[in-house]
Amino acid sequence: MQKKALVCGAGGFIGGHLVNRLKEEGYWVRGVDLKENEYGNGNADEFIVGDLRDAGLVSEVVSDDIDEIYQLAADMGGAGFVFTGENDAAIMHNSALINLNVLEEAKKKGIKKIFYSSSACMYPEYNQLDPDNPKCSEDSAYPAAPDSEYGWEKLFSERLYLTYQRNHGIEVRVARFHNIFGPLGTWEGGREKAPAAVCRKVALVPDGGEIEIWGDGKQTRSFLIVHECVDGIRRLMESDFMGPVNIGSEEMISINDFAKMVIGISGKSISIKNIKGPTGVRGRNSDNTLIKEKLSWAPSQPLKIGVEETYNWIVDQIEKKQKLESKTLSVA
Repeated sequence: MQKKALVCGAGGFIGGHLVNRLKEEGYWVRGVDLKENEYGNGNADEFIVGDLRDAGLVSEVVSDDIDEIYQLAADMGGAGFVFTGENDAAIMHNSALINLNVLEEAKKKGIKKIFYSSSACMYPEYNQLDPDNPKCSEDSAYPAAPDSEYGWEKLFSERLYLTYQRNHGIEVRVARFHNIFGPLGTWEGGREKAPAAVCRKVALVPDGGEIEIWGDGKQTRSFLIVHECVDGIRRLMESDFMGPVNIGSEEMISINDFAKMVIGISGKSISIKNIKGPTGVRGRNSDNTLIKEKLSWAPSQPLKIGVEETYNWIVDQIEKKQKLESKTLSVA
């Protein structure tokens, strides 16, 4: 019998790629989001545009014939959205309400299995002060001290899902994503993540120009291409391990060096200017010890391959946008 999956957040970047993977595996997929995928990455059998903060809408989309729920919907964005403090109340209220609604409806409808996408942002700031030696093993989460309200909400929701497993028998799988990037993701507008923002800046600046990087650029991160993230999600769901577990790359790089990598891919001669701006923790890198132990797998694609793919896609998006704007001006 064909399995049925509900993907919450299917209009988003990772959600769109996950829908494709599930379809390839033979699932019937229902997607739900506030908006359809802006890059046409919407291949669900049924897509419902709606607000998961609305319990009535959740009651509609979580039907009792669903075998698995993938809950990726959240109010989120890059550093410019998460770390300014201006969006804290919305981030916590909206994301927590979505998770409360989805879990409660899943309990009512007897849904057997749910995946929840947490984030490396829930790790304690005190373990991420050294950019060269951050500690992000799963057992380092407590004593809790995330550096953002986004991280605190993720930590709360992890515990929420695990309580529904203990008290109501729903099988849950929890993964902590580490900076997922790739094609078909937000690349402008303020909610884009660092990889897309840097790629956009480099693509738009002429040869001999300059790009701005927030902070001193010595802050470190690891970035995971979306295809491997989706692979990790599916492997976790098919396993007997509930998590939480990191899904990320162990290839750590400073933001300045990441920018230099993008500049090298572009073939341009561009300088870097470090300016004041929100940066998050000083260092973050996925620790893949546990995922290797529990799933006999970990992401392995070199960062540069994913960056080349993403940069070329963003260049293409910029060219399409410029052509459209030029056409609109000529018509006017």
